[in-house]
Amino acid sequence: MELINLTPHEINLHLPAGRVLNIPSSGEVARVATESTEAGELWAGRNSPVPLITQEFGEVVGLPAPKDGNFFIVSALVRAACPNRYDIGSPADLVRDEAGRIIGCRALEVNR
Repeated sequence: MELINLTPHEINLHLPAGRVLNIPSSGEVARVATESTEAGELWAGRNSPVPLITQEFGEVVGLPAPKDGNFFIVSALVRAACPNRYDIGSPADLVRDEAGRIIGCRALEVNR
């Protein structure tokens, strides 16, 4: 099975026994189209307005059609927007460094 990374970042998959599988971005990115609408503002202090928006999610773009032998790594938002796709997975069981930054994952979450 070929793993194709459709995120903009390298995926570091931490496998059992300490092995790390580095999966570079393919250069293609699957995304969910969004449309933002202004929803007012929140005042966080004197003269400090914080803009508020709402977002509507649209079509998934950049996700190739299923192909035998390929498994696509996508964001959780893309995976959730495609509940009938069983050839996609998103990073899960995240691995963090001492500062709390995400440095990889231990699994891929799938639709089943």
